[in-house]
Amino acid sequence: MLKYYIFLDDERNPWDVTWCDIRRDYHYNIVRSYAEFTGMIETLGYLPDYISFDHDLADQHYGHGLNNDEIPYDRYSEKTGYDAAKWLVNFCIDRDLKFPDYDVHSMNPVGRTNIIEYVSNAKAKAGI
Repeated sequence: MLKYYIFLDDERNPWDVTWCDIRRDYHYNIVRSYAEFTGMIETLGYLPDYISFDHDLADQHYGHGLNNDEIPYDRYSEKTGYDAAKWLVNFCIDRDLKFPDYDVHSMNPVGRTNIIEYVSNAKAKAGI
């Protein structure tokens, strides 16, 4: 099976990320939204080998979490990278699949932590 890699970010490309150590030697499938992310996985029918997550995927997300303030997820009409990670956790649990390798390249410190902690907890509890 051909390997594939996903870079989830509404604006940036993998080569723009210089503030953290993501895998740069991959040919990524760049997706710009939650809908593109979930649609790609559902259409292909199998998990990517690696994902690099951004948190803020729409203008309404910008500014929240940057000063370690709480992120108002319940007020967003657009889904975040955190929502994409949660969806993927459930996808893996429902199909008894191992969660793929991933990094979080988001510059939003609270959003980044939320994704990492959610996935880590799910991997420990559900064994994905």
